[in-house]
Amino acid sequence: MTTLTPLLARNRSWAQKQRQSDPDYFQLTAQPQQPHTLWIGCSDSRVPAEVLTGAYPGELFVHRNIANMVIAEDDNLISVLQYALEYLKVSAIILCGHYGCGGVQAAVQLPEMPLAAEDSALSRRIHHLRHALQEPLEDFQRAKGNDSERLNLLVEANVLTQFATLIATAPVQATWREGKPLHVFGCVYDLHSGHLKPLVQQSADGSPDHE
Repeated sequence: MTTLTPLLARNRSWAQKQRQSDPDYFQLTAQPQQPHTLWIGCSDSRVPAEVLTGAYPGELFVHRNIANMVIAEDDNLISVLQYALEYLKVSAIILCGHYGCGGVQAAVQLPEMPLAAEDSALSRRIHHLRHALQEPLEDFQRAKGNDSERLNLLVEANVLTQFATLIATAPVQATWREGKPLHVFGCVYDLHSGHLKPLVQQSADGSPDHE
């Protein structure tokens, strides 16, 4: 209970403050959700979607995983994507990476890590990520500059790589074929400034627009 107790206390305090500032707050949030955006982000604890966007409950439908990966064979992600598009009717998807991503760094260091020899879900995911970033990794290894700058460029390359997979998924393609409005964005979050940086976007089947 040492971990849960303070969280419960802060939860009660938060709920009380919400009721004091808006007596109808929980009555409204208990209504069926109607989010306008699906957020696909990294599981990193420093990158909470609602906090960094200032979004209210009910605005974002959220899926997070290590290194904001999009894998077409991942039923978890694809089911979230399908539900968001077909049932919640979201009109936007934001794929967001972040500088200092541990998952991307693990993909770089994988050959020297004990994780490389494991038969585990985490090992398979990082192997998949390293394979997906094969060309950007070669650029990373050739590039000059400090490690932080080089890793930031690789994080951006990962967003672009995952974005390309995202817009090719069956749910996204079906939405565009049916002529439904859907804007897809690829962004990166800067932990030092708190700012989101747009990298790429696409609003219909065709070529992405890079920022």
